[in-house]
Amino acid sequence: MEPADLGWRWLLVILRAAGWLLLFAIIIIPHLLCTLLGRRDLVPPPFLGGLARISGVRVRIVGKPAQRALLLANHQSWLDILTLAGASRTAFVAQSGLSTHPVLAWLCLQNATLFISRDQRATVAEQVAQVTDRLGKRRLTIFPESTTNDGTGLLPFRSSLLSAVERLPADIPVQPVALDYEDTPAMVWFGDEPGLDNFKRILARTKPILLTIRFLDPLTGDEMTNRKTMAAAAQAKIEAALRF
Repeated sequence: MEPADLGWRWLLVILRAAGWLLLFAIIIIPHLLCTLLGRRDLVPPPFLGGLARISGVRVRIVGKPAQRALLLANHQSWLDILTLAGASRTAFVAQSGLSTHPVLAWLCLQNATLFISRDQRATVAEQVAQVTDRLGKRRLTIFPESTTNDGTGLLPFRSSLLSAVERLPADIPVQPVALDYEDTPAMVWFGDEPGLDNFKRILARTKPILLTIRFLDPLTGDEMTNRKTMAAAAQAKIEAALRF
């Protein structure tokens, strides 16, 4: 890479990071006021969507997110969270490891993120109760792959992550969501790449990041029999939408 090109890309990173900070400064007081009024959910989703747009993401939406739905989505990048929140006003179920980072943890909690631990079996019952309590109050997203994939296919959907929703109320739909990046190999955060390196690489892009979010038909009938059938059906629908 030529030095001039490298300098231009670093300038993009700095400008986009400054844009993030400016957007935060604009929304923080309205967010705190909404929180005092009991509506902490109003500002974070458009804020997250705004961060994605500043980062260069251009989103096309196909279909509609169902009301009060549990969304099951494929996972390739940290951008998935920003864009999906902006497109559907969803909250997320996330790994408890994020809760150890004070800044990330605070940001996640503003959007009502539910942290779960996959290593402490003693807390499973409590976590199931927390997820069950959230369902129906607001859209909630789970990434059943448990981690990001490499963009060439889906990792197996882990039905264990759906143990809390095996007995869903009939009025809460389970809706698969396909996140389809046009330039997937360049977008993924996968393997041993440090998070900060991926962050800089994404923000240094000169080309727009084109993403289609496809809200697919909710699961029905035998697909909803149990958590294994839900995981298998959601994976099949997303694979078909992504043409793997």
